[in-house]
Amino acid sequence: MDSMLKPFLPNIQKELSVSHILSIAKMQSLWSDYGGIFRLNLKGAKVPSVVVKCILLEEKDKHPQGWVSNLSHERKVKSYQVENHWYEMYAASLPTTVKVPQLLYREKQTSVQILVLEDLSHFYPNLKQSCTYKEAKTVIRWLAQFHAHFINSPTDGLWPIGSYWHLNTRPDEWKAMEDSPLKEKAQALDFVLNEAKFQTIIHGDAKVANFCFSNNEEVAAVDFQYVGKGVGVKDLAYFLGSCFSDEESQLYEGSLLEYYFETLKASAKDLNEAEKAALEKEWRELYPVAWADFNRFLLGWLPNHQKLHNHALSKNGEAFQFLERQNL
Repeated sequence: MDSMLKPFLPNIQKELSVSHILSIAKMQSLWSDYGGIFRLNLKGAKVPSVVVKCILLEEKDKHPQGWVSNLSHERKVKSYQVENHWYEMYAASLPTTVKVPQLLYREKQTSVQILVLEDLSHFYPNLKQSCTYKEAKTVIRWLAQFHAHFINSPTDGLWPIGSYWHLNTRPDEWKAMEDSPLKEKAQALDFVLNEAKFQTIIHGDAKVANFCFSNNEEVAAVDFQYVGKGVGVKDLAYFLGSCFSDEESQLYEGSLLEYYFETLKASAKDLNEAEKAALEKEWRELYPVAWADFNRFLLGWLPNHQKLHNHALSKNGEAFQFLERQNL
């Protein structure tokens, strides 16, 4: 058992009315060794198991890609604070069709904090690094309903700009980029995304690996460290880039965009038809901008990344054309 989790076990037992913790298994380490995620199998509780996210808030001296700075540490610590607030104040408002784990208990001791979460593996046992067209539609349905639920909602306590790659939080990666039109237009891309009329709450790290799949075409999402304000197509572009190859992206993009906007409009119950049409028009135009904005991050962070394929890079030109129409 990990030593940083041990001090929390008595309180977990007490709060969840657990007679005995049968076993503890480490599922994975957190990014840059900021802690770990554990599964606790329980006896005498209302649930057979829980997942515990155990977070070490001390500054780290290593990073998987070599990026180490005070800014990166501050961003990471803030992300865990935001995630905690998300589960406490926002997650319970979602409809049952937009599944996320329930927060069961939280605690902080000095430089370590824990989130005790519902174990989704009983109903959503399948994790993936890539997905089929059909599976992608399941995730896109989740994203569209999630975005529709929070259209123009307050985002108090969340990131003022959702996602981990937006320009203000990635100055080092921008500086590392080679001179290019994308580097030159980075601020304009960031501006039009942040100043869009229709904003929502976005997941902020909606890669396929952060979705858990059931055996009957349902899905749940995890990892809300970068949840915050944004246009929904930031999540959409990022998700599509996470699960499809160059060729698949070209093949599937059109129909999946149609499905996203159909579901988004059908789920946006508080908007009238004119507002739904305006929302679709704005976000369709911003879709290539959102993808180009993520390309900007990757080209500074890891310029040989496999996600920088031809289809992804073609979005840069589409985004520049949009900026020209806006005289930017």
